[in-house]
Amino acid sequence: MGTINARVCNPDGTEKGSASLPEELFGQQVHEHLLYLSVKRHLGNQRQGTAKVKHKGEVSGGGRKPFRQKGTGRARQGSNTSPLMPGGGRAFGPVPRDYRTELPRQQRRAALASALSQKAADNAVTVLDSLSFAAPKTRDMAGVLQRLGLSDKRTLLVLDQADANVVRSCRNLRNLRTTLAHQLNAYDLLDCEALLLTSAGLERMKEVFVR
Repeated sequence: MGTINARVCNPDGTEKGSASLPEELFGQQVHEHLLYLSVKRHLGNQRQGTAKVKHKGEVSGGGRKPFRQKGTGRARQGSNTSPLMPGGGRAFGPVPRDYRTELPRQQRRAALASALSQKAADNAVTVLDSLSFAAPKTRDMAGVLQRLGLSDKRTLLVLDQADANVVRSCRNLRNLRTTLAHQLNAYDLLDCEALLLTSAGLERMKEVFVR
């Protein structure tokens, strides 16, 4: 496969040139099933699994037959805690459980490379030469996106480290999400339309994911 490049821009929107993207991350075959497994794992691990209802043995009442066996015209009942009775327990209701699933590290890395390679194939990767603000300013970050032509696209901004001014400038923009390079995952990549990397963020990705 040939060299994979992405445009490098300044915050003012001018193109500075191109950056070479590592083939280990951006030039791999896209494995759709691994992407499915990775997304399933990510969403499952977000679930708390705390839903709970009372079953027949946990509701108050019982101990006495609610009405006599015959002569009432009703179906026979032995306890008012039955799921068939108003106020009774619920049959087969949810109980606390763990929705977490595991995925081998090699498969997680392959899924990440698949998602990054798909973005590179779609020409949806942009490298930002530098990004810093003297103070949190949402309007300034919105201007950067406008000049890059990304204001109308769901964009994922990848930083090398958490810069408070940058993060606070981004958090009120509807189409922009931020993440750190070492926390990048396939779900966030599939959920965005454009990938915006800072130069430092790209270098941090190489350190963490390229072996």
